[in-house]
Amino acid sequence: MTYQQTIQEIICELCRQFYMLGWASGTGGGICVRDGDKLWVAPSGVQKERIQPEDLFAVDFDGNVIHRPDNEKLKPSECTSLFLKAVNLRGAGAVIHSHSIHAMLATLVCGKEFSISEIEMIKGIQGMGFHDRLVVPVIENTAQECDLAEALGQAIEAYPKTQAVLVRRHGVYVWGPDWVKAKTQAECYDYLFRAAVEMHRLGISENTLAAHV
Repeated sequence: MTYQQTIQEIICELCRQFYMLGWASGTGGGICVRDGDKLWVAPSGVQKERIQPEDLFAVDFDGNVIHRPDNEKLKPSECTSLFLKAVNLRGAGAVIHSHSIHAMLATLVCGKEFSISEIEMIKGIQGMGFHDRLVVPVIENTAQECDLAEALGQAIEAYPKTQAVLVRRHGVYVWGPDWVKAKTQAECYDYLFRAAVEMHRLGISENTLAAHV
């Protein structure tokens, strides 16, 4: 009989991968994965590469905790209210929050939108082709993560085709219908953010790097 990983085990494995990629340095970043009528979320303020399955929380779609770990010192992810925006507004099956340096820097070379076209990895984003223009909204950062929820929800509604929202000087939220697609898209977005930043640094004159102010 082939062993099948639980959602909790998958989340822990992904958190370790994201740490190795530099997406979850310190205690930053986060992830949630949908499981029927609930979401499993990583705890807040912990080193993501050390999370164990028994450390995870489950919340309903209103954000109420319906399962908590035995460790009473743990708290649900500060990103939970933001995760729920993508789940409730887009039907997301998984949401990834990355503190990638590429995502953060990308917000410093663009205005209210990140825009890019004719880069092969665009094809990894749902509904996008090589010649399409990928546009990602940028929202302004706040002192507390949870205070971003309203602005993120507004961006999701204003950009019905987007699968991600950038946060200025902070990082990015990416979602998908399941954890596999969310992971794939997060990797593709990160490549595109890095490409745009490098193009900007090299002074490549290319209108796909247009900033929208």
